Amino acid sequence: MSGFFAYLGGRLGRGLGVIVGVLVLSFLLVRLAPGDPAMLMAGEAGVDDAGYVAQLRHDMGLDQPLAHQLLTYLGHAARLDLGYSYRNQASVWSLIAERLPATLLLMGTGFVLSSLIGVGLGVLAARSQRHRGYLDRLISHTAMVLYATPSFWLALLLILLFSVLLDWLPAFGMASVDGDLHGWALFRDYASHLLLPALSLSFMFLALYVQLTRAAVLESMSQEYVRTAHAKGLKPARILCDHVLRNALLPVVTYAGLQLGQLASGSLLIEVVYAWPGIGRLLYDALSQRDYPLLLGVFLVISVLVVAFNILTDLICRWLDPRTGSGS
Repeated sequence: MSGFFAYLGGRLGRGLGVIVGVLVLSFLLVRLAPGDPAMLMAGEAGVDDAGYVAQLRHDMGLDQPLAHQLLTYLGHAARLDLGYSYRNQASVWSLIAERLPATLLLMGTGFVLSSLIGVGLGVLAARSQRHRGYLDRLISHTAMVLYATPSFWLALLLILLFSVLLDWLPAFGMASVDGDLHGWALFRDYASHLLLPALSLSFMFLALYVQLTRAAVLESMSQEYVRTAHAKGLKPARILCDHVLRNALLPVVTYAGLQLGQLASGSLLIEVVYAWPGIGRLLYDALSQRDYPLLLGVFLVISVLVVAFNILTDLICRWLDPRTGSGS
């Protein structure tokens, strides 16, 4: 047990170092980007006064040396104070807390769809390949087409097909605004708005799950312990679940952790296409408005999510195969 806590402490320490590095790098890159938030706000307000711009820069802390701004921001971040968004006239935490549930819902649904369907199709393709079936070729080729298709283009195709031509699903937003829904009707409304964005987000990862699961299952099926299980007369379903999948899922779980990190950053484009009210859309708006505190706050939340998912993946892999953590 002490070895486990030492391993967990080491991973948490490295994760904290990664988060601090992301904060520093993000801060410097944001400050080096062209554009002045004070000038932009003054221009939008129709004010052409140097004193007004100077006051805005002072209120935002932009008149201080860059090193002082960085140390001040890191000190506030250590106290979980992400600052104030002057563009939105609200604290950064409140803006992120308002949008984060929508992003987590989209990420979770996309993850479940891609992992369950991808693993299932990968197992089906592997078993079909063992019997030289055409189903393996169909699944593998379809997965490669999905992987090669840009997600934003696929999202637009889904909107054209299911929203414009067939009029089955809504194209934008998270919920209907023209009705007072409750219970099952409210759930169906949320689900109908969620389906297209989640599918668009999951298709590329689904293709990778198919190929990775197929290769891992085929490799496990060729091992001696599987042939021994067949020789003992075990049922094929039990061999698949108890012997093949337990070993084949290790690389799949490893990739799942990486996918969760990519989902946290990759949902930006999907949220913009579908006008999904998550932190990806919030990041896009903050970038276009040069809202530095909000930008850095979203970067921090995304980096924390990525690190947390990676640590969780390491722990699951260690549980599936204790040898993976023996060298730590």
